[in-house]
Amino acid sequence: MSPPQPTATSPRFFVLNGPNLNLLGTREPSVYGHDDLAALDARCHACAERLGMTVECRQSNHEGVLVDWIHEAGRRAAGLVLNAAAYTHTSVALRDALAAVDLPAIEVHLSNIHAREPFRHRSMIAPCTIGTIAGFGPLGYELALTALVERLQATAGAPPAGAPSPRSPSHPNPSDG
Repeated sequence: MSPPQPTATSPRFFVLNGPNLNLLGTREPSVYGHDDLAALDARCHACAERLGMTVECRQSNHEGVLVDWIHEAGRRAAGLVLNAAAYTHTSVALRDALAAVDLPAIEVHLSNIHAREPFRHRSMIAPCTIGTIAGFGPLGYELALTALVERLQATAGAPPAGAPSPRSPSHPNPSDG
């Protein structure tokens, strides 16, 4: 069975990347990997297509721009993947923006922030997200997009992707008796 194709009515998700992620591929490749931001964005778009949704990927080094994009996501998107980078640990403004929009958001980090310097262990934004994915490199973005689709389907009453269909009463579970 082929994957669902995105349509004009497909769910839209925003992927927002914070400061210094424009330097992916050249900035500390031993920590962040060798892929650049364009490769990460392409991976997110490919994942979105497989999941039958659309995605907008954006990056800014400026906190206020990220706040504006979170507000925009609250109006235009069904969910948000956010790698706030260094702002994760310092930005009350991003935390408040996430709290202000009624939108499921997942915090993502390429590296395992809990295995790094102590100042990286605290996230200001985590309390305003449905979860955090850290340490899986670019795969973390795909995991986050998949989790958002599963969450959207669950709240809409549809079975999660790949879940077995519920048994009908005419076909009871043979172990039930």
